[in-house]
Amino acid sequence: MKESAPGGTSPRAGAPRDYKLLVPREWFRVDLMRDRWRAQLKTFVDRQPAGRHVSAELKRDVWTTLRNTAEAGRARGAMEFFLLTTSRDGSLPASLLVSMMPLGETPADPEKYAAWFELREPEGAGRRRVSVVELAAGAAVRVLGATTLNVHVLMPGGAGYLTLSFSAPLTGMSGPMERLCDAITGSLRWVA
Repeated sequence: MKESAPGGTSPRAGAPRDYKLLVPREWFRVDLMRDRWRAQLKTFVDRQPAGRHVSAELKRDVWTTLRNTAEAGRARGAMEFFLLTTSRDGSLPASLLVSMMPLGETPADPEKYAAWFELREPEGAGRRRVSVVELAAGAAVRVLGATTLNVHVLMPGGAGYLTLSFSAPLTGMSGPMERLCDAITGSLRWVA
């Protein structure tokens, strides 16, 4: 396991200075707070299919999807992007996007935030499961879908939520992948 701590997530009084998160060494980290994030992401995409026959089109599609995900994440406060190759064919990897979302109009009470998510979930088989869980880092809203897991952890001092957005497009978010993502989430600690 490697520790991730990007530095200075919030300047608000009473808010943590930073966070620590244990992520397995196999996950490739892209620091979205530095200008070199595109080069880091490109390195991952170039290395992923090493030793395998992967079409240039698939490689280009993976690059475009990951770049767009990183850019959209940065626009919403993303700080780190972790990638895990789970396929042999060079297709989309499992990922974790770590973001900080200020409270703004977001409810500071995790129960109310969970209710807000619950109201927006469509009925039917694709409905995500919303729950409130207690982590070592504090109360969190957990939103589980077929291939995604989003955990919104309330930050001390009213700074907002630290959001861990996991995606597993190939394996799905069940069994070992869900347990791994829960273990990563459970490792979250605040740095005063």
